[in-house]
Amino acid sequence: MSPIREVLARVYVESLDDVLPLYQRLAGDAPTRRFRFRDVELAWVGPFLLVAGTPAALAPLRNRAATVLVDDLDVVAATIISAGGALLEGPGEAPNGSRLIAEHPDGTVFEYLHIVT
Repeated sequence: MSPIREVLARVYVESLDDVLPLYQRLAGDAPTRRFRFRDVELAWVGPFLLVAGTPAALAPLRNRAATVLVDDLDVVAATIISAGGALLEGPGEAPNGSRLIAEHPDGTVFEYLHIVT
């Protein structure tokens, strides 16, 4: 059984207010969750995670291919490490639960997030 529940496409923008109406229409009746994390403002709407901030604040985040919602961060971390990948950050707390940043052996970087319900 896979620990992955959902994958959110990360979209980097200058202003949430400018782009949010489009993503809300695309996501239909999905709720919009706005929050801050470190130096950026985020909006999670349906399958999209919009990330807004200054170019300097966004620069270190742009290498993340996607945000992956998971049932168990420990399983994900162990799987990545056993395959030759590396944990770059975390596990640690985030506004919506616990998260980690991992680099896969192929060089792709993902944020993994376990949502506390």
